[in-house]
Amino acid sequence: MTVDANRIDALQEENRKFPPSPEFAAQANAKPDIYNRGFEEFWEAQGRERVSWFRPFDKLYEWEPPYSKWYLGGQLNVCYNCVDRHVEAGRGDKVAFYWEGEPADERRTITFSDLQREVVRFANGLKKLGVKKGTPVGIYMGMCPELPVAMLACTRLGAPHTVVFGGFSAQAVAGRLNDMEAEILITQDEGWRKGNKVPLKANCDDAMELSPTIRSCVVVRRTGDPVNMTDGRDIYADELQAGLSDDPATCPCEPMDSEDLLYLLYTSGTTAKPKGIVHTTAGYLVGVATTHHYIFDVKPDSVYWCAADIGWVTGHSYILYGPLCNGTTGVIYEGVPNHPNEERWWEIIERYKVDILYTAPTTIRTHMKWGPQYAQKHDLSSLRLLGTVGEPINPEAWMWYRQTAGLGKTPVVDTWWQTETGMILITPLPGVTTLKPGSATKPFPTIDAAVYDEQGQEVPPGQGGNLVIRKPWPAMLRGIYKDPERYQQTYWARYKDTYFVGDGARKDEDGDFWLMGRIDDVMNISAHRISTIEVESALVDHPAVAEAAVTGRQDPQTGQAIVAYVTLKATHQASVELLSELRNHVSNKIGKIAAPANIVFTPELPKTRSGKIMRRLLRDVAEHRALGDTTTLADPGVVEELRSRAVAEEGKEQ
Repeated sequence: MTVDANRIDALQEENRKFPPSPEFAAQANAKPDIYNRGFEEFWEAQGRERVSWFRPFDKLYEWEPPYSKWYLGGQLNVCYNCVDRHVEAGRGDKVAFYWEGEPADERRTITFSDLQREVVRFANGLKKLGVKKGTPVGIYMGMCPELPVAMLACTRLGAPHTVVFGGFSAQAVAGRLNDMEAEILITQDEGWRKGNKVPLKANCDDAMELSPTIRSCVVVRRTGDPVNMTDGRDIYADELQAGLSDDPATCPCEPMDSEDLLYLLYTSGTTAKPKGIVHTTAGYLVGVATTHHYIFDVKPDSVYWCAADIGWVTGHSYILYGPLCNGTTGVIYEGVPNHPNEERWWEIIERYKVDILYTAPTTIRTHMKWGPQYAQKHDLSSLRLLGTVGEPINPEAWMWYRQTAGLGKTPVVDTWWQTETGMILITPLPGVTTLKPGSATKPFPTIDAAVYDEQGQEVPPGQGGNLVIRKPWPAMLRGIYKDPERYQQTYWARYKDTYFVGDGARKDEDGDFWLMGRIDDVMNISAHRISTIEVESALVDHPAVAEAAVTGRQDPQTGQAIVAYVTLKATHQASVELLSELRNHVSNKIGKIAAPANIVFTPELPKTRSGKIMRRLLRDVAEHRALGDTTTLADPGVVEELRSRAVAEEGKEQ
């Protein structure tokens, strides 16, 4: 029997619907007619309304597949749009960020005026080191306030930056610095994670041995512990800035052309050399500011918390550049959700009266595992909108999030986008969209998304296929740095002039999109192509399960067999009876074809430091292969534990 490679079977149904309340709809930023606006008219208006220009653009866009250009002829500066113009408008006393250190007694309130002063002083320090327009800068830091300050200082000077996530190894840092040919590296002495100190400067020392283009390293003091400092290369940030002015007149914002490079952000590179995703200035800024305004329904008095790390694209777009461009007050938290205990997140929400929370499904499922009692101890009534990002969310996790964090009343916007897209592309608009647990619902206005089969034909409703985008959008990547051939082959070779996402999806009869995970994660089971997300959702639907990850292993009878790794809620324990119950539950939810051949109970799943489950490593465990690249793994010990558990479970089931 052969597998039909033209389709992905969509087996699971979800029928719950949540239309917007009249009260929310009445005050929402988005109104139903937003979908009727023309492509050019909409983005022309956003370009003029969302940002301030030193020189207005005279052409909206050019599209010569696979490259687009936006807001041609315009000049602007990202730092000016995110900081200076708010101060000039008299909003300098408004809070830009509430910052919480992982040590519970460390907090700072940073106004837009404070931010401007810190950015100007930092930029003047960088100028002393010879940083100017076009100087490539690497940044390797934790979630301390100086990270956004450093990024904004680069944008003020017109210096493109690449932020390397603070959980990466020295080798991973060096690879990114070398690809960009960075001249300056900004880091900190140490960071905090789970109550432990992270040796960021020590990692940089190892990275710089492999990075010959780095000539200066700026070190922010975070813990104050002594670190190695190489004379002539390394300098503490406070010493660099000593005596320097914080007057913006001493460091004016550099006018940048619309298509000037803003930053590079490298994808994880789990199967090959990391890809340097190119994002330029105007289209990116307009795209993230526009989507932030409509999707999160931000108000002038909003306190918005995107609980990602700035080292990922979510942090670039929806902690830093989009919210600050809109003048929104944000929350930045340095640490993990359970330090010093499982109440930390809910304490933060209560303390600052957060009204918008944006986080990853894996974090929601972790809170599910711990239980709702921690959230229930705190006043969460300020929350009026919830968002998810990073991977498809299971319907039951969606419902738990709405019930526990949203007290059963807040809209949940499940957003789909990528490092490459720069901005959210598929999402509900709160106040307009009827929500469905587990569905990202509709493309953002003007985004032309579709589901194709292998031949490039659009598939009918209910059938799975490959998600594609058929028109350009302002924040889209402008290529892979120094590798145009890889850009063409990765995203544009499969379908002519159409962006190939790499994710599976289906559309339902209402035209709503359901993401089905990476195409690489589709399993071939007895001539059926089944997505991992559907089986995972069925498992999480069981009241005992907090989180599940599924992969396929080779099987002589069925081609592949399903292996499920399951984390239980704190209220349940593993047993032979539960194992059988879970198999039956999956069979009842989506059919016997999807029942796992093996189920491994585990307290943790292997995840990247951004919270994504590393299914590639789970496949290695299931196939008893040597592990692939573990550079991005948060806790390497989890995989070894899984190996021993998997062997033990297989022995029981044989």
